[in-house]
Amino acid sequence: MNGPQLSELPDDSEQLGPYVRGLRRRALQASELSAVRTFSDQFLVKFLRARDLDVELSLKLLLNYQRWRRESPEISTCLSPSSVLGLLNTTYHAVLPQRDHTGSRVLIYRIGQWNPKDWLAFQVFSVSLMTSEIISMEVDTQRQGLKAIFDLQGWSLGHALQINPSIARKMSSVLSDSFPLKVRGIHLVNEPVFFRPVFAMIRPFLPDKIKQRIHMHGADYHDTLSDFFSPPVLPPEYGGEGPGIERACQDWTNQLLQSEKLLQQIATHPTGDIAITPEDCLISEEVETEQLVEG
Repeated sequence: MNGPQLSELPDDSEQLGPYVRGLRRRALQASELSAVRTFSDQFLVKFLRARDLDVELSLKLLLNYQRWRRESPEISTCLSPSSVLGLLNTTYHAVLPQRDHTGSRVLIYRIGQWNPKDWLAFQVFSVSLMTSEIISMEVDTQRQGLKAIFDLQGWSLGHALQINPSIARKMSSVLSDSFPLKVRGIHLVNEPVFFRPVFAMIRPFLPDKIKQRIHMHGADYHDTLSDFFSPPVLPPEYGGEGPGIERACQDWTNQLLQSEKLLQQIATHPTGDIAITPEDCLISEEVETEQLVEG
């Protein structure tokens, strides 16, 4: 079996055992993690699936994740949805209830809902990190990754001034090599001309693989987004037939608030490897199912 096929196996599969043990052995031998005594199987499997069971690449990803957490404490230790509830209530962010045809999670960020006078860039970025931590617990998302839609309508000079090179580097690191999720696509809609300097700042930090997965749709995005997402997946505001964007944003805000304790445990843990119960792993999947039934 190749890597992608092995990723489809359940967490407790005996065939995954050698890969998990190999990654644990390599991680515990790493000088950067000399103070760590062990890693749970569940935690290591996230990194293995993110790199299709390649132990060497999974180790690099795990070390990058730990380094990112150490170097970005203003974000990694502030995973509190209630602290940014005002931003979330503006309908800034949603994880859509239905996955796309490949099984990927679909995320939407509505940049125009972010008032840069009220919220600093690192607080806004923390929302993305909270969502990433939650969906990385979903087995289907570990296998099939995510796709993100960034709606840049309302982008202003105030937003641009918040994105300095340090923030740009940290954002690109999470997208490319510091978080155990596969980024399958990044879609920009309503991007104005004066967004280009910011994108030019972020682009050099991205690997070629990610650059090739960035799609710019402009203002006429309804038709072109349909080339990547089927109508039931997207909200009507984006040319689809799914739940409206405001409802999707509120549902995901509720999901994050329900996960507050879990997120704070991750934020305060030295490595982020906390004890996750099956119930914790299924929270957002249950919400996803309920939303589809209601729809």
